[in-house]
Amino acid sequence: MSEVQSACDVLMIRPVRFAGNEQTAASNRFQHLGTSNDSTAQTQALPEFDALATALIRTGVNVHVFDDSPEPHTPDSIFPNNWVSFHADGTVVLYPMMAPNRRLERRLDVIESLDMRDGFRISRTIDLTYREAENKFLEGTGSLVLDRKQRVAYACLSPRTDMDVLGEFAQRLDYEIVAFEAFDVNEAPIYHTNVLMSVGDDFAAVCVDCIEPTRREAVTGILNASGRSVIELTLEQMQGFAGNMLQLRSQKGEPLVAMSQAALQVLTSDQVAKLEQHGSIIAVPIPTIERLGGGSVRCMIAEIHLPKKSSSRAA
Repeated sequence: MSEVQSACDVLMIRPVRFAGNEQTAASNRFQHLGTSNDSTAQTQALPEFDALATALIRTGVNVHVFDDSPEPHTPDSIFPNNWVSFHADGTVVLYPMMAPNRRLERRLDVIESLDMRDGFRISRTIDLTYREAENKFLEGTGSLVLDRKQRVAYACLSPRTDMDVLGEFAQRLDYEIVAFEAFDVNEAPIYHTNVLMSVGDDFAAVCVDCIEPTRREAVTGILNASGRSVIELTLEQMQGFAGNMLQLRSQKGEPLVAMSQAALQVLTSDQVAKLEQHGSIIAVPIPTIERLGGGSVRCMIAEIHLPKKSSSRAA
């Protein structure tokens, strides 16, 4: 089933005890915890979250916000795209996560509310979480950057992105997998694909230089073949979260590109001009979330592609 690429409905989780997660720091080099956890993290992160949600709402995106609960403590609950994805045929996918405290983020009540309260139609749930018992992980649209129109899933392999689980995802959702390894400036594996690339309706932003040399041509070739304009990012821009952008659209169908202020600042004027051809740029400062969480705007948003229930009744 074909899907539109950019969503106009999104899920966001408002944090109540945001903090740097020590269980994820070893594999996420974008995190900067310092010598100890920041006691002011929640106080600083909450207005950053609210500013992003408000900015999206003002541009016409339908933002479905759910509050996190104080217990159990889930320091990364602000990043729901890692545990769930929503698809146009009514499928919900639940994903296996590497950090034990991140597995606690999965909330069936949120999915039920999207069904019962918000009128989305859910026809099936694919639960891949049993893979955690095998120590095999696939962290949602962090591990996967989806070309929903062409049904291609890009994935950089890492401790959080396992090839076996990728294969199961591809088989059950009818996707082609484009897998590769990718490394940062210190030659450490990049933990999630969505920090190095973003795929929109008619463009893709990607840090080609971080991809293993033998796979660069294949990745860019498939992106070009999809008809997208490719905007290449540098390693330094990727480290500044420029790859962690997300194209969305308003309820009226108007395109926009959401990113952090930090990401916008590392882009060149030429790159910004190219992006503006694909939608209005919405940039919000989220320095606390980026520093302690190691993720940016795209990580905070789970797109809802589920169909709406019919409101018509037979006469």
